[in-house]
Amino acid sequence: MASDGPIHLNTPLRKEDVSRLHAGDRVFLSGIIYTARDTAHRRLVELLDKGRDLPMDLEGQVIYFAGPSPARPGRPTGAVGPTTSYRMDPYSTRLMARGLRGMIGKGSRSAEVRQAMQQYTCVYFGATGGAGALLARAVEKMEVVAFEDLGPEAVRRLEVKNFPVVVIDDVFGSDLYEQARAGRTE
Repeated sequence: MASDGPIHLNTPLRKEDVSRLHAGDRVFLSGIIYTARDTAHRRLVELLDKGRDLPMDLEGQVIYFAGPSPARPGRPTGAVGPTTSYRMDPYSTRLMARGLRGMIGKGSRSAEVRQAMQQYTCVYFGATGGAGALLARAVEKMEVVAFEDLGPEAVRRLEVKNFPVVVIDDVFGSDLYEQARAGRTE
């Protein structure tokens, strides 16, 4: 059952942090999160396939499925809204096996990915689509860490404070979208 009030978590996330979250929980993340979209995910998995190191240690990390727009003067980033998550499904299990604890995006995930979240103790958060400018307010710093040639879709390291998300899929197999369709949300 979802918590009554918001939960504040700092990254990197520990298994204990993720294991106490339930579908429907409102969470504010602070610390480091990484952005990566489908091409960056494919490249990360290709590095793993070649036995090479990833550009960041995934243990406890959160990946946000986003490609930030250019920054306005005085800001670290422009709008940073979520992209549709199912495009990352072919790669997500491999990254969870490397210690990934959280993913942020919009839309449903596959049954295979949801099962892997339970196996690897990872949670899927939803960010509000269409609110990229508002979400950017939580970003304090940003830097490219890999695949700069991808432009806005490069892997970026974001330092965030109180980045607002909602738990969509938890480690217990609960899915907020399914609960809403069944009329069981509180």
